[in-house]
Amino acid sequence: MWSEDDFPPCSLPCLQSQSEPVDDRTYVMYHGTTKAIAQEIMKNGFRRSRDGMLGPGVYVSRDLQKASRYPLNVSEHQRAVLRLRVNVGKVKRIDRQRHPMQKTWHDRGYDTAWVPPNCGMVSSGLEEDCVWDPRRITVIDIITPRPAVGRMQYPYYDH
Repeated sequence: MWSEDDFPPCSLPCLQSQSEPVDDRTYVMYHGTTKAIAQEIMKNGFRRSRDGMLGPGVYVSRDLQKASRYPLNVSEHQRAVLRLRVNVGKVKRIDRQRHPMQKTWHDRGYDTAWVPPNCGMVSSGLEEDCVWDPRRITVIDIITPRPAVGRMQYPYYDH
């Protein structure tokens, strides 16, 4: 089970995933990946993806449960979540499919695209962010799930 209790508290504000990010603020966010890739990111930093729902960028979330689902089709024991410090810069809200700036927000001067929860953009209904410049992201640490004790755990999968 993934929990904030899996690592020590951070002094940065943890923006609730329901709240719209404020321009030029720094927040704690998460990125789900495999344990091996997490080590590679720790060593060499993030690289912008070539494409995705919001175009190129580094995909992160303020929702730990969202990040802990990734990568899809990988068993939970192979997953890790990077806890991050992210300076969001100028943020564009993308709250519907086929939004006119869904993949062009960076061309219009924005640093981060934000998909609010329950807006119909992602099947899980959880919020998501895409950061254009990986230099806006600092890795704080890597977390892995604690083994469940005394209860059944059902992994979460996003489609």
